[in-house]
Amino acid sequence: MAGKVIAVVQQKGGSGKTTLAVNLAVACTRRGLTVALLDTDPQGSLGRWFMARRERLGDPGMEFSTSSAWGVSYECEKLKRSADIVIIDTPPKVDADLRPALREADLILVPVASSHVDLWATDGVLDLAARERKAAWMVLNRVRQGTRLSEDVARAAGELSAGLAEARLANRVAYAETLGQGLGAEEAGTKAVKDEVAALTDEVLAKLNG
Repeated sequence: MAGKVIAVVQQKGGSGKTTLAVNLAVACTRRGLTVALLDTDPQGSLGRWFMARRERLGDPGMEFSTSSAWGVSYECEKLKRSADIVIIDTPPKVDADLRPALREADLILVPVASSHVDLWATDGVLDLAARERKAAWMVLNRVRQGTRLSEDVARAAGELSAGLAEARLANRVAYAETLGQGLGAEEAGTKAVKDEVAALTDEVLAKLNG
């Protein structure tokens, strides 16, 4: 059976796309799933993380590939033959180049940091996803627990047409530290971090298989 594809998409830079992609990838491998990463962002952050992981661990525990926007379909078709989950990290922009990734996706995740600017930046992504007749799910990232701003953004996000994941990733140093080390936060973080990632992974896999 062919694997499922997750596209992580957001037109605003610094929203946490790569953080979301790597933590889902690591969490899925720790659950016994085979994972392939596809980096279509010219900035190459996902690739740098993968190389740091390979240098640190020897066996990164997952496959990795890069592609131009228009090579996404071919790469996904190839990777799905051997992986249960293919995760695509996309460039921070919304234009025709993004459409191949959206078309291949079984699930579109849109990370939104706790600011109204990040929330406004989802408009173009959600519109493009709707044109491709794909459902998009927003994931609140870098949430500052207990702040009014975070709750305001969460409330506003919940009022949009896209789905909103119940699980959230908090604004924790562990996510940035482990990213630079080629690790997932589950592999080096506190129980609170592990619980956050586990809850999000549960929700994402349920949506994929629902």
